[in-house]
Amino acid sequence: MELPAEQEPLPLTVAVRALCAFTAKAGDLDVRFTPAPTALEGIEGHAVVASRRGTGYQKEIALSGRHGELLVRGRADGFDPDKGRLEEIKTHRGASALARQPANHRALHWAQAMVYGWLLCARDGLEQLELALVYYDIGSRQETVFTQTLDAEALRLHFVQRCDAYIAWARLEQAHRRTRDAALAVLRFPHADFRTGQRPLAEAVFKVARAGRPLMAQAPTGIGKTIGTVFPLLRAMPGQQIDRVFFLTAKTSGRALALDAVATLRRAEPDLPLRALELVAREKACEHPDKACHGESCPLAEGFYDRLPAAREAVLAVPVWHREGVRRVALAHSVCPYYLGQELAHWSDLVIGDYNHFFDLSAMLHALTQLNGWRVALLLDEAHNLVDRARLMHTGELDQLSVRGLRHTVPKALHKPLDKLNRVWKALNASESNDGADNTYRVLPTLPEELMTAVQQAATAVLDHLAVYPTTVDAALQGFLFDALHLGKLAESFGAHSLCDLTPSRDGRTSVLCLRNVVPAPFLGPRWAVAHTATLFSATLQPLAFHRELLGLPEQTAWIDVESPFERRQLDIHIARDISTRWQHRDASVAPIAALIAAQYTERPGNYLAFFSSFDYLDRVAVAFEAAHPDMPVWRQSRRMSEPEQAAFLARFAAGGRGVGFAVLGGAFAEGIDLPGDRLIGAFIATLGLPQVNPVNEQIRRRLDALVSRDTGSGFDCAYLFPGVQKVVQAAGRVIRTPEDRGVVHLIDDRFAGAQVQALMPRWWGLESEPAADSAE
Repeated sequence: MELPAEQEPLPLTVAVRALCAFTAKAGDLDVRFTPAPTALEGIEGHAVVASRRGTGYQKEIALSGRHGELLVRGRADGFDPDKGRLEEIKTHRGASALARQPANHRALHWAQAMVYGWLLCARDGLEQLELALVYYDIGSRQETVFTQTLDAEALRLHFVQRCDAYIAWARLEQAHRRTRDAALAVLRFPHADFRTGQRPLAEAVFKVARAGRPLMAQAPTGIGKTIGTVFPLLRAMPGQQIDRVFFLTAKTSGRALALDAVATLRRAEPDLPLRALELVAREKACEHPDKACHGESCPLAEGFYDRLPAAREAVLAVPVWHREGVRRVALAHSVCPYYLGQELAHWSDLVIGDYNHFFDLSAMLHALTQLNGWRVALLLDEAHNLVDRARLMHTGELDQLSVRGLRHTVPKALHKPLDKLNRVWKALNASESNDGADNTYRVLPTLPEELMTAVQQAATAVLDHLAVYPTTVDAALQGFLFDALHLGKLAESFGAHSLCDLTPSRDGRTSVLCLRNVVPAPFLGPRWAVAHTATLFSATLQPLAFHRELLGLPEQTAWIDVESPFERRQLDIHIARDISTRWQHRDASVAPIAALIAAQYTERPGNYLAFFSSFDYLDRVAVAFEAAHPDMPVWRQSRRMSEPEQAAFLARFAAGGRGVGFAVLGGAFAEGIDLPGDRLIGAFIATLGLPQVNPVNEQIRRRLDALVSRDTGSGFDCAYLFPGVQKVVQAAGRVIRTPEDRGVVHLIDDRFAGAQVQALMPRWWGLESEPAADSAE
């Protein structure tokens, strides 16, 4: 792999917002619920304010200036040359939000306005300037304006103060960047040699990083994809001036593999100056889940920004910023671990998090990338999960039954908006049932505008209430608020890529409103454009066209299908052609499957995994198996297992052990786990893994039929076959993890013999299709 060219030291550059966020934040952390507009409403609010100004009004003014070695740049919202007034525009919803705005929020806004003020004075040679904070209420369309007039010297001193406070830290950051890039330019692969397939994978990742392109990499399980992608991308960082690498995963196990890769690199290079941060979900990092996130409620939010600098410096002494390390530092400095982790994302080289940290509607890493102008590279682990995960991120729902239940617990002030919402909802249910049908699943032709307005009004009322009573912690009310706000954001971009439907609620009389994403490409396309390069890797990325089209990847996306290091003789594959696991044949399949598992176990005792399409199917076969073979050890996956329970399940697969673990196909034990050697010697996979045929999935099939190209496949292929076979290949991939492993896989269903299904299986399996069983439907 060629070395990157020598690079000149990067200049110190910072955005105005980032400068002020670093130097002007003080006091409490305060993320209480306020009537925040959606992104589109914010843009529209800025446009309305600008339209009310005179003809000479200038908007979105690009400004920049230097203090010593630091270049500060940004875009001021607006300038009225006739009045000599520079405006910083902020949108909000509801007068109560502005009345109760924390003082440190207002101070931050003034700091931004003053920095822009000096940049404008310096550019135009102004001696003084009127500054205005313009707060625009989206609901009432009213402006509240606060002004002050300052001379240029006062603005200059303020600018210098901000820059001096930032430069000290920025110099340390620049020194770290130079040291980091020098080390990464000569970084060595941490093992004596590459595994089979690992070198071409690493070379492909390095080349697309150099070319600034995305890559889809299909690589078999067990070759070391994590270190095979992390290493070349780190090597590419200096030559391509990449600021951050975001390693994004679908599951906790993926984060663990990424952290293991960092640990492997550090064992080979103990002094490697690489800052790796593990981001975790808020509910897993919160120390006080019974308290609201602001200083009046939570002791770790009180004075957060006053104690943050010391905590930030202390973290620098920790080599890897993993969950427990960040928590220890945070508690030692009495700050919130979750929000300390969020702050550390500004200073990390490698951030390990979830898909949603970059692809969600309000994704933090995406926002930071745009705010700071970072050049970022993405690594997406087990990328076959991204279609479903992206759909979920861009799907929202609200349950009418839960909304009705709120009336019994919320204050009287909220009864009126909630009652109105229920009346509108009831009328919608009735109008959609005019065809004489009972309350059944229905797809609406358009967004129900009256209902969406009522949802928005109810959410605003809740936000106003929480602004007045900031210490209130009502899980049901907050749950409604999150769901309502999410629906509002999705409604802004609703189109053919999504469905709007009503599903019967639990009582059969009310309904669940859902904006259901089917094709996430319109949401993901702009995110790929923000990244310098992205590598999506998985053992199951076939068919290529399916993933590229649904994920909105650009035409120039590269593709590599990495050769497997495994040989056909390592894996015995048997297809149970005489068993059908179709829904109508499930009862008849239970006894034959139990007998098949027992026969294989008797022939070669050891550890096995048996996968089923549902917990119900799993339990039925497990009960039959235990009744017929009480001497054979059995353990089962259960619904909603905690992380310790999952660890205990996996611990049963000890080296030299014996027994059968029953698990759900597509669940926690069907991918992302590593059981090499005789910890796992075989797997049984009952069913093709096809999603259940139901009204929702049938609507998705029809929509995909209309939207995807013929080269990609039919609606049935995209909605059922491709996702199902991916689960099968992932589950089977648990058996062979190293070139020394030997094992067996039983594919239990006659449809596994079909040509269309077998074409989606790994080539090294060497399956021969039988056209007579070709249809998967």
